[in-house]
Amino acid sequence: MTDQSLKQSVLDELNWEPSVKAAHIGVTARNGVVTLTGHVESYAEQWAAERGAERVTGVKAVAEKLEVRYPLTHVQDDEQIAKRAIQVLSWDVFVPKDQVKVKIENGWVTLTGAVDYYFHKHNAEADVRKLHGVVGVSNEITIKPSVAASDVRGNIKSALSRYAQLEAERISVAADGGHVTLSGHVDSLHERNLAATTAWSAPGVTYVENLLTVN
Repeated sequence: MTDQSLKQSVLDELNWEPSVKAAHIGVTARNGVVTLTGHVESYAEQWAAERGAERVTGVKAVAEKLEVRYPLTHVQDDEQIAKRAIQVLSWDVFVPKDQVKVKIENGWVTLTGAVDYYFHKHNAEADVRKLHGVVGVSNEITIKPSVAASDVRGNIKSALSRYAQLEAERISVAADGGHVTLSGHVDSLHERNLAATTAWSAPGVTYVENLLTVN
């Protein structure tokens, strides 16, 4: 795939994605590395644009340089964002009560605390990502190790084999306590990210080192 055809494929995907206003986004491609420039109207749109680019076959990495520009009617101060962040986290039954702390500075949300599973951490970030006024999220929530390394590895290998999009035999999994290392190769950046997400979903995983290469 040439740089020009890859660029066009990413533009087509962004135009297809309903949560992204592609007219405000510029795309360049060079040797599989795609750069997104321009501006978006929310952090959620920025996140969706990056995920959309990652889904395109041939993309090996995404450099995201999008600026978040909220319409004046949606400008929020840090106190307002903090109140709504605490509220939405309290509503989510998949985020342990009182285990996630929120800090807001100039619209940037930092999440801290300790939870038992990766999906708790993931859900907390997803909850605050969509709030008006948020310009970025730092997810510093940690995960408490709780199971043996052999169980972690076995659970991940079983999960990988269940996904039709992944060729599990091409992915090696090593576990040292809750630290998991993925190695091998996959066919797309989307598959690489899917493998990492799958690994994170296993109980007891505290860190995933993704060494998978994209063909």
